[in-house]
Amino acid sequence: MDQCVYSSELNSMRIGALLLVTILLVTGCSSTRLAYRYADWGIVWWVEDLVTLTPPQEQQLNNDIENLRQWHCSTELPRYRAWLSRFQNDLASGKPGPAEINNLQSQLLTFFPPLIQQITPVAVNLLSSLSDEQVRELAGNMAEQHREQEEEFLVGDAEAIAQARAERTMERAEHWLGSLNGSQKSSISDWSDNRAGQTRIWLAGRKHWQNALLDALENRNKPGFDDAITELVKKPEAARGSAHAEMMNKSTEAMASLIYELLQASQPSHLDHLARRTSDLSDDFKALTCKPGSEVALRAYE
Repeated sequence: MDQCVYSSELNSMRIGALLLVTILLVTGCSSTRLAYRYADWGIVWWVEDLVTLTPPQEQQLNNDIENLRQWHCSTELPRYRAWLSRFQNDLASGKPGPAEINNLQSQLLTFFPPLIQQITPVAVNLLSSLSDEQVRELAGNMAEQHREQEEEFLVGDAEAIAQARAERTMERAEHWLGSLNGSQKSSISDWSDNRAGQTRIWLAGRKHWQNALLDALENRNKPGFDDAITELVKKPEAARGSAHAEMMNKSTEAMASLIYELLQASQPSHLDHLARRTSDLSDDFKALTCKPGSEVALRAYE
């Protein structure tokens, strides 16, 4: 499966929706400011698409998400701006080499642990409040969603799946680089051809994680539930299995190589387009950054 789709499913269920806030910012999949400011409503809608929440649950979720957003806009957005600044400096110095790309990618991945740390109690609060009926509803909707994902991403033979993956990746690459040249399109096609089988592995890993979540929910009123959810949120790879972990390691390396090839094949117009996109994104981060509230400020020094 391609990188953007995987990222939006990092922790499945509502965890994935919360992480989408960051993904929207980092990948530029939508209007950054609009997506950020109204992400709470999107998250509530996404959760309610899987579980029908009671009014008290919705109120608690809204409160938790508002606290999360306050922390995120005051603490994390400045980190994103700093990362973009380093990337812009690398671009100004010339096309980044493999070492620079790997370093930037590693820095980018450091954004996720703090967010997951903050998300964990939000997830525990919601999941521990579910009734038996809501858990059954969640199980049924996740099973249906899994079938839909299989129908969407496993349609056709291996060649058709690779072509669809390449087309999605080209569309996102053009967002950052503008119209791609033949060499860039060829690199994406080769990259996609070499990803054969990983969509099925991703779906299997996702299903394993969901099953582990449902198993944990059976004991949501017993000691140890908080620890079980924390483990699933912070270390999802353990539930997804070794095949998924190996696939993701290879996918991460392949993505870094693809980015390097796309930049090496770039013409001045591509780099100018990329510079404008990153500048616009940096401006969005600056506009969205907020001062920490008292609760956020206290947590920062704990």
